[in-house]
Amino acid sequence: MTGNQTRGGPHRARRLICGLVLLGALAAVLALLGPGLLSGLRTADGTLVLRPECVVETSEGEVGLDRDEAKRATTAVALLARGMAAPDTAGIDSAVLQRLADGPSGDAGPALACRGSAAGDLQEQQAGATGLTPRAEQLRAAMTEVFGEQSLGGFAPAGVDQGHGADSTHYDGRAIDVFFRPVTEENRRQGWILAHWLVAHAEDLAVQYVIFDDRFWGAHSSRGQWRDYNAPEPGNEILRHLDHVHVDVLGGSPG
Repeated sequence: MTGNQTRGGPHRARRLICGLVLLGALAAVLALLGPGLLSGLRTADGTLVLRPECVVETSEGEVGLDRDEAKRATTAVALLARGMAAPDTAGIDSAVLQRLADGPSGDAGPALACRGSAAGDLQEQQAGATGLTPRAEQLRAAMTEVFGEQSLGGFAPAGVDQGHGADSTHYDGRAIDVFFRPVTEENRRQGWILAHWLVAHAEDLAVQYVIFDDRFWGAHSSRGQWRDYNAPEPGNEILRHLDHVHVDVLGGSPG
C-alpha cells in the first residue's frame, strides 16, 4: 500500500464528515427560513407565483403564457375574426390561437384563465355624462378599438337604478353589458373571444369581474380560475349571462 493510499482513507472520511455537517446546517437553515421563503413566493390566497400568469387549455394539454403573450394572443384572435391585421404572435403555440378562436364546445367552459391582480391604490370615480365612470369609459374605448362597434347596455346618460341586483355595479356606472343575441353557438364563440380578451387585459383596464355563459372570473382571486356562476333564476337566459358578457371595473377608494 502506498503513502497516498494510506492518506486517502482519512481524507475521504474528513470530506464525508464535512459534507454531512454542511447538509445538517442547510437543513437547519431551511427549517428556520423555509416557511418564510415559501410564503414570499405565494400570493395572498396561497398560490405559488411560479405558476404561469395565464393558462390556456388546448387539445394538446395546458399551455402557460405570460401576460404579454395572453394579450397578444387574444387581440390577434379578435382582430382576425374581423378580417383585420393582427399583432405578431411569433413564439405563441398555434394550438393556443386555435383554441381561443374556436371557443369552447358544449359545456367545455372557458379556455383561458389569468391570475387576478386587483390594484389597491385606485381612487373612487363618479359617473360622467355617459353614465360611466372614467375607468369604465376607458374600458369601452379599448373594446371598441379591438372589436369595433358592439351592442352595449347596462348604462345610460342619467344612470340606471333598476333592472339589476341590489348591489349591482351598473348603478355606479362601473359595468357594461355586451350583447350576443340570440343565444347560438356562433354568438357564444364570439362572446368567449371577448371574455378571454377582457381577462387577458384585466390588469391594464382595471377589470374587476367578467361574467358570461354560466361562468365568472374575478380580479380579486390570485388563482385566476373561472368559477360557476349561480344565477338567481336558472331558467333565465339573461340572468345566466348566456346572451351577454358582463364586465365591470374596480371602484377604488374614496379620496
